[in-house]
Amino acid sequence: MAAEIHVAFLNQSPVSGHYNFARFFHRVFFLFQFSICPQFDGVKLSAAEIRHAVRLALAEDIGSGDATTLATVPANAMAKAVMRAREPLVVAGIGFAETAFRELSPKIKIEKLSHDGQRIAAGTTLLKISGSARAILTAERVALNFVQRLSGVATLTSNFVEAVRGTNVQILDTRKTTPGWRRFEKYAVACGGGNNHRLGLFDMILIKDNHLVALQNEKPNSIAAAVARARKKFPKLKVEVEADTLKQVEEAVNANADFILLDNMDLKQLHQAVKILNGRAKTEASGGVNLNTVREIAETGVDFISVGALTHSAPAVDIGLDFK
Repeated sequence: MAAEIHVAFLNQSPVSGHYNFARFFHRVFFLFQFSICPQFDGVKLSAAEIRHAVRLALAEDIGSGDATTLATVPANAMAKAVMRAREPLVVAGIGFAETAFRELSPKIKIEKLSHDGQRIAAGTTLLKISGSARAILTAERVALNFVQRLSGVATLTSNFVEAVRGTNVQILDTRKTTPGWRRFEKYAVACGGGNNHRLGLFDMILIKDNHLVALQNEKPNSIAAAVARARKKFPKLKVEVEADTLKQVEEAVNANADFILLDNMDLKQLHQAVKILNGRAKTEASGGVNLNTVREIAETGVDFISVGALTHSAPAVDIGLDFK
């Protein structure tokens, strides 16, 4: 398929290139299996799902053809380029960049000089690429988009991990992810030294405030009723309960919840909650977490701190691709 895309785009008319992309993407199939896994294991990406995501991105960007490159660069032109960090960062997504270039030219040569999870200085070279000038030019933006975005997530995660170093706290991500990119962004969190919370609604029970409002008339209380029903329906899944008050903390631990999410509690409340639980359930602090507050939160004794900003607010890092 890589050869087909290369021929369709680089050596055919824009219309032909569009036809071949459309023909490939008309097929629907699953590229990875979902399974119920222990919590906090890092997402592992398969070559197939990386390739699928890259092909979608290339099709979106190229459309009926890269008009500028087709018009200005001869089909037989060759080039060399380097992908280089322009600021300090933690690398994530190198496999996406490699795949983008190879999808447009199977004969392209790539030397990988940095790896995912590596902290690098400004000026460090990630990749050296040589081969078809058309392929390099056309894949450039897609390759950079993946690496800049995912390295941004990894870098921000690493900053949070460093901020709590020396405590026993683990930094968690959330479901506040870019639609369609959840596994990629959670993979980047793991590259930055963070831990993955649930992948979706299917692999863990998380009873939140709105669930409890829907059960507010249940006896003996909404939390006990929700936990009991969750255990009965999905006995193999871990159960977490969101608690806004210390009373709810007591109700959750008495209901035998595995994890208790301490939502938007101040430092005094967090200390009290940890004392009330006394190790009977794992604790996760959430809400109002940033790089200025995370250390103090960690020192309250909670087990986990979840940070939505890791994936919904991480800025893309500055990485460039320069022809030599």
